[in-house]
Amino acid sequence: MTIPDRKLLERNKLFRDIGLENVERLLKGCQVITLKSGATLLEVGQKNTSLYLVLDGELRVYLSGRGLPVHAVLGPGECVGELSLIDGGNSAALIIAAQDTRMLVVPHELVWSMVDSSNGIARNLLAILAGRIRNDNLLQVTTSESSLEFEAAANVDALTGLHNKNWMGEAFQRMAQRCERSGVPLFLMLADIDRFKNFNDSHGHLAGDSILKGVARIMAANLRPHDLLAHLGGDRFAILLPEKSPDGALKMAGRLRESVAKPVLRFGKNSAPQAASATQAIQEEHVMVSFGVSRVQQGDTLDSVLAAAEVVLQQAKMDEHNRVKMAAARS
Repeated sequence: MTIPDRKLLERNKLFRDIGLENVERLLKGCQVITLKSGATLLEVGQKNTSLYLVLDGELRVYLSGRGLPVHAVLGPGECVGELSLIDGGNSAALIIAAQDTRMLVVPHELVWSMVDSSNGIARNLLAILAGRIRNDNLLQVTTSESSLEFEAAANVDALTGLHNKNWMGEAFQRMAQRCERSGVPLFLMLADIDRFKNFNDSHGHLAGDSILKGVARIMAANLRPHDLLAHLGGDRFAILLPEKSPDGALKMAGRLRESVAKPVLRFGKNSAPQAASATQAIQEEHVMVSFGVSRVQQGDTLDSVLAAAEVVLQQAKMDEHNRVKMAAARS
């Protein structure tokens, strides 16, 4: 094990206030792996036989799939897989690398050997589990419907299952500060479903809800783990994405536009409550979305960058719809 890895391990919660010399012999039986950005560490229901200690990088935790909001972010010093260590069960969440992430993989039998050799490690493991419970981390506690409803009340849009504007307002400053520190530009994409009012007038709001859910599902499936997607209400969606250049942001918006336009979305014919019955007629629709893109500048608030994106979004919608427009740099 290299000296840098040793120093990183000493900061891990499992080894807090513990001399690694007590378990160094056991650590030699472990492997350091690198999970590439976007790669999956664990799937829901997957058998897990290891404890993963994050050395550097970042993992994102999803309760059941990318269509739901990110539930937790795990960075250096965190552990993954301790619940299956205790109960022998399968993974309760989808865990994906948001950036290249290095981890020490400790087989469960070695973890128990460490616990036998050090009361301090046993105490730290209990503290980690208690912390998960105390912070209502559903990865370690529960995936029950009641807990999902509790989270949705504040930060999740009930119709689409995406985060809402309230959540994006809280996440905006954190992401802007992170991008400023790393020197990576941050862009906001404002998306609007073309002619959605006409669609609602023709087919009813239940059909409109079906289209909104379909668009939300498609966009969530085509974004990267570190991109942030929210439903702002109505037919409006917003995405925060770190990108190296304006051209990269425009290309991402173009890919999302094409991903929505390509499939045929299905919806019920009527807007009345009985439209949900098994005998209702099903119609299909090609949906188009326009995008306004603006770079986040120093001092911006979520509202100010949304306003800049709104201007070019309206231009895109005037240019025959199904377009992407980039806002000019603001002074």
